[in-house]
Amino acid sequence: MALTEQQIQEIKEQQSQENSTKRVTSPELEKILYEAIPILDHGFIRVIDYMGDDSSIVQAARVSYGKGTKKVSTDEGLIRYLLRHWHSTPFEMCEIKYHVKLPIFIARQWIRHRTANVNEYSARYSILDKEFYIPTEDKLAAQSKSNRQGRGDILTGDQAQEVLNILKDDSTRTYQNYEKMLNERYDGSVIDENKDGLARELARMNLTLNSYTQWYWKTDLLNLMNFLFLRADIHAQYEIRVYAEAMIETLKKWVPITHSAFLDYRVGAAHVSSKGLQVIKSLLNGNEANFEKSGLSKREWNELMEVLEKKDLLI
Repeated sequence: MALTEQQIQEIKEQQSQENSTKRVTSPELEKILYEAIPILDHGFIRVIDYMGDDSSIVQAARVSYGKGTKKVSTDEGLIRYLLRHWHSTPFEMCEIKYHVKLPIFIARQWIRHRTANVNEYSARYSILDKEFYIPTEDKLAAQSKSNRQGRGDILTGDQAQEVLNILKDDSTRTYQNYEKMLNERYDGSVIDENKDGLARELARMNLTLNSYTQWYWKTDLLNLMNFLFLRADIHAQYEIRVYAEAMIETLKKWVPITHSAFLDYRVGAAHVSSKGLQVIKSLLNGNEANFEKSGLSKREWNELMEVLEKKDLLI
């Protein structure tokens, strides 16, 4: 990860601020506020701002439930109850804002989560950074033979090196052409004083999708957890998963009680269909599991057996 001198100075100035407030704060999150957490080769996330903490969730829940909730013994018990039973509205009372630097092809996957406020760096006004995501060799994999959107075996040897060379060469060449069309280099110098550069909004279309972009991404706690549940999953694409995993760590610092309940009832939980539940009940009663009678598809059956660690029943 490379930060410009201007970004480094901005972070120092932000972290040196001392503001008094009557609002709730999260001490552990305050410690890393504005800090750039490195992701991939040139990316990062930064927590820029937030509103609320675990107590804000409890406060909102007790307003909606009325006096009866005063009998709840602890905030932790209430938060875990809310998350366990999908009472989601109180979690919307907390918000967080990230500054994210990420490859464009991951940004296009990320933006599919249409539950946030986003403001992206504009290549119509500014020149994009001369930085590209190049995977490490152990992340170069063939197409999965069983999953159209997944990865298979890792490429090795000459084939892996050939792919890396193509990625590096294409990125470098297209950026050089980008500068040529702009008639301006990344450092701001003009290439040819006798030529006009192409408009930035047009020149950008030649760049590769592994170029880096940046945005501010603000969302509420409920939708953040929905995002993390999908993108921190082992089946998610590696390049977006590492961002999600880093964001889970910021979640822990921000709302530790909610984070613990989220790991228990979402990340570490299994969601079973009614037919799958019947299979589990049958096994608990000492009966043999029967795929043909289960009514499950082959994929559903295997997913359930994986969860139950019944490898001998995979088909």
